[in-house]
Amino acid sequence: MRLPFIQIDNAIPCLPELEFKEPVSWTMNEGEHWAFVGPNGAGKTLLADILCGKIALKQGKISYHFAENSTIQLSEAIQTISFRDVYSLADYKNMYYQQRFNATENEESPLVDDLLNRCDRDNLNTMLEIFNLKHLLGKRIIFFSSGELRKFLIVRTLQKNPRLLILDNPFIGLDASSREYLKEALSQMIQLNSLQIILILSSPDDIPEMITHILPISGKKLKNETSRIDFLENIFLQKELFPVNWEEEINLPINNSLSNFSENIVEMKNIHIRYGKKDILKDINWKIEKGEKWALLGPNGAGKSTLLSLIYADNPQAYSNNITLFGKERGSGESIWEIKSRIGYVSPEMHLFYLKNVPAIDIVGSGFFDTIGLYRKCNAEQLAICEEWMELFNIKHLKNTSFLKLSSGEQRLTLLARAFVKNPSLLILDEPLHGLDKSNKVHVRRIIEKFCNKDDKTLIYVTHYRNEIPNCVNKYFELQKN
Repeated sequence: MRLPFIQIDNAIPCLPELEFKEPVSWTMNEGEHWAFVGPNGAGKTLLADILCGKIALKQGKISYHFAENSTIQLSEAIQTISFRDVYSLADYKNMYYQQRFNATENEESPLVDDLLNRCDRDNLNTMLEIFNLKHLLGKRIIFFSSGELRKFLIVRTLQKNPRLLILDNPFIGLDASSREYLKEALSQMIQLNSLQIILILSSPDDIPEMITHILPISGKKLKNETSRIDFLENIFLQKELFPVNWEEEINLPINNSLSNFSENIVEMKNIHIRYGKKDILKDINWKIEKGEKWALLGPNGAGKSTLLSLIYADNPQAYSNNITLFGKERGSGESIWEIKSRIGYVSPEMHLFYLKNVPAIDIVGSGFFDTIGLYRKCNAEQLAICEEWMELFNIKHLKNTSFLKLSSGEQRLTLLARAFVKNPSLLILDEPLHGLDKSNKVHVRRIIEKFCNKDDKTLIYVTHYRNEIPNCVNKYFELQKN
């Protein structure tokens, strides 16, 4: 019989809004590796925070059996990595949205090599080899792709020799090869160290073979734990956690249509983007006509975000390249706000830097003004449109909740509503389903298809999961790593 590793007994948080439907009790034994699986807003991350002692309890206790006869500090023994933990990196908290596209402001960004503890060189070299990061030691952290950044955060955290590593949706934003590589790397780390792992997942498809146990969570209630194999075979339980209403009718809010534009939405000729000695994009030619629906594909680090930054008027190098947007040559006198006014945009990077402690409806409303934050007030008509879009994305009940108090999935739905709210001519959706549960992925994809089922709507859709590409997409543009 295995000894208990960590135990939660009848825990109730002090703050009512953090309470589960019933006192929380759960045990993880030595040698086990768990996944907390459930829909967005179910309470998965909340349970992890209780487990780590981040939330004060008014009842119950947490027993850390692995530390009973040890001098190890709990803050070191238990490490968590989530989407926003990029801010734990030196100087990253002082960076701003799209700073990495401004080459003159990136020289102060730290090198990867400067952010690693080199005291235990043998252990570090082993981890760098396992996670395939050795060739990136001389790279500035601000230029990391999401996949590279996620792997680097794990290596940096493992240098602290934790007993328990909690990873919040670690596979989102990774291309297929990177997902498999990360799974294999984590398996090797488990074998090499006395390390146990908890994954927080919003999709059954992301459960790796290393996981021994599943804790299903829904509506802030823990369901009966199960083995990984039994969970994957229990289709009824999966449908209960992630229900999909295929009969639901998608009724889009009625917005005033924006003015018609030229047939050519985007035209790029011989695009060349370079930072220092590194070519990010080279000899890129791409023409997008009004009404076309494109998928932009490519591995992590191929330059997809850089290419989109040229279209969304966030990259100064657009002026030194041959780019035409909405029939006007870039740099011919149009402002970036004229360009942005025609585009609905969402991306992981926008999500990362959207740290606004304001009601969710204000985040949605900022989409009318293309700002990161609401600096102008919406009028009554605009507020009504915001509510209609929030209702369509099933988040209207969260309209007065602070954006920072929403789960990561609920934040993504809020930013999606922001992208649609002004009825844009061009939708640029960079990994729009990033962090959403299985039910929400189906629902959001149907909204995208319904919105884009018009001749005057143009779409650029980025994803690392080909099965998530909307049915309306019929053109593909794929980048390769330089």
